[in-house]
Amino acid sequence: MKFLYTDLGPRQAGEVVEVRLTAVANVRLMDTPNFGNYKAGVKHIYTGGVVRQSPIRLAIPTSGHWHVAIDTTGIQGTPGVSAVVKVVPA
Repeated sequence: MKFLYTDLGPRQAGEVVEVRLTAVANVRLMDTPNFGNYKAGVKHIYTGGVVRQSPIRLAIPTSGHWHVAIDTTGIQGTPGVSAVVKVVPA
């Protein structure tokens, strides 16, 4: 599976992640165990989903180590996507 990836490192609950996309894509904000499940292609829990309008802002739900994965799985006719991911003031 091909995906764009950003390791956000340790983050506090309530911090906000902003993702800017060049095309429609799936955006998944996940903790470390769920990111491992995502990479393994098994059930995982995430915040986000299909993003049709950029930018999107997602709040970190709990303190811990966080990851963002962006892919176009299941999205028809989507060209290559690029993204900018950053933590912004809440």
